Amino acid sequence: MNYRYSRRYAGPLEAVILDWAGTVIDFGCVAPAEAFTELFRREGVPLTVAQAREPMGTEKREHIRRVLRIPAVAAGWQQAKGAEATEADIDRLYHDFLPIQLETIRQRAQMIPGAVELIGRLRERGLKVGANTGYNREMIALCEAAARGQGYAPDVSLAAEDAPRGRPSADLALLNAVQLGVSCVQACVKVDDTVPGIEEGLNAGMWTVAVAVSGNEVGLAPDEWAALDAEAQQARRAAAVRRLSQAGAHYVIDSVADLEDCLGDIEARLAAGDQP
Repeated sequence: MNYRYSRRYAGPLEAVILDWAGTVIDFGCVAPAEAFTELFRREGVPLTVAQAREPMGTEKREHIRRVLRIPAVAAGWQQAKGAEATEADIDRLYHDFLPIQLETIRQRAQMIPGAVELIGRLRERGLKVGANTGYNREMIALCEAAARGQGYAPDVSLAAEDAPRGRPSADLALLNAVQLGVSCVQACVKVDDTVPGIEEGLNAGMWTVAVAVSGNEVGLAPDEWAALDAEAQQARRAAAVRRLSQAGAHYVIDSVADLEDCLGDIEARLAAGDQP
């Protein structure tokens, strides 16, 4: 035969799967960055905010491991401790990190402007709303409680330990899809502010939308962002868009409040036979 049958989903979107910090809550993804820099400060090891942000989106114990692999941080640890970091050090650091992270989450648990209204409009469109994160269950419980008080509760919310593997593997996004009861992964959109989170969605075969300004890549709290002049804002935005686009995101937006135009375009592409 000269032709091969190709099966393509051409129906409507069914679900949006949202990250938490930097995507719907905690503009600038500040809470984890503050927690990591404070953790290493207490160890006497220099850690810049940029270094703390490099592995953002990964499960937090793995995040610590990756930070310790950054050459400058590894050298700082060696100088401060007289030896390379061990698995026992990582275990201890993660134990010490937990209360610091919980406190910064409490301080930064404000919904991103426009997020609650956007999610309401998603539900009006008949879309299911899932959520997942690099936070553990105790951490995400704080976000969930704060979000409920501000008008947001996803249909399914998964913590890092709820799947066998964390980001950038597809496990969390696929488990979201299973628990949401969607018909296929092509009917899902994964929205995230980090490279591992976008890679998670791509590995799951979903459409991906990256959030640049409100998330980890720009990495500024609302007052810090507002204090920049237009030229400085555009420079920070452009760098974030470039990195997230290079990660493979199908779309890059400033914040989740801008998501709806992407959804309309995705549904038109699906109807035309495009796939993620």
